[in-house]
Amino acid sequence: MFELFPDQPVYDYPTFLNVFYSLLWSFVLSSLIAITHKLTYSGHQYPKNFFQAMSLGSIVAAMVMMAIGDSLARGLGAFGALAIIRFRTKITDARNIIFLFAALSVGLAIGVFGYTIAFVGTLLFCIMALTLHFTPFSAKEGVRGKLQFRINDKLNLPPAIEIIKKYCVQYSDVQLSTREDGRFDLGYFIELKIGSDNTAFLSELQNTEGVDRVKVDYRAFQEDN
Repeated sequence: MFELFPDQPVYDYPTFLNVFYSLLWSFVLSSLIAITHKLTYSGHQYPKNFFQAMSLGSIVAAMVMMAIGDSLARGLGAFGALAIIRFRTKITDARNIIFLFAALSVGLAIGVFGYTIAFVGTLLFCIMALTLHFTPFSAKEGVRGKLQFRINDKLNLPPAIEIIKKYCVQYSDVQLSTREDGRFDLGYFIELKIGSDNTAFLSELQNTEGVDRVKVDYRAFQEDN
């Protein structure tokens, strides 16, 4: 067992020093998991609120487990109290759910004073996550968004598509509307190739003959999916 905790409590309410150490280490370990998640994140913009949720969630989990202790009555009471809370946050990425659950598991382990489980589990989880990040099973992907632009004539579309193919690993059309002046508004869901220069892509597309009003909305992809 770790020397940092020579007097691990086996009673209902631990001392102030043990509580302080436990909550501090739950924050440190869950922050390591959150940092690992940030290092291996492949989206366009990292959600800072998710980082904070992982770091702070373990403290809450540890406090709940310490308050419950070995009491079945307290456990049922805590379960009933927490059941009142309705979490309506939508998490669609299974990988994010795993990281959040890992951070909460650290708090649960620390809350029952399972320091060895918390330390070894955090270390192994972070190492495995970083290892997978550099393997073919990585979740790395290009920036995704909704591309919108206007063309003067259908003959201007093939050159624009060639530029899209040059910078994007995949694309799919989602919008085609004809204006009263005979021009066309188009929309595509795109995924840029990893390492592609977004500024160069938009500049080259904007300078294509017959193409104007070029813009990319990266939030639209997440909202529509």
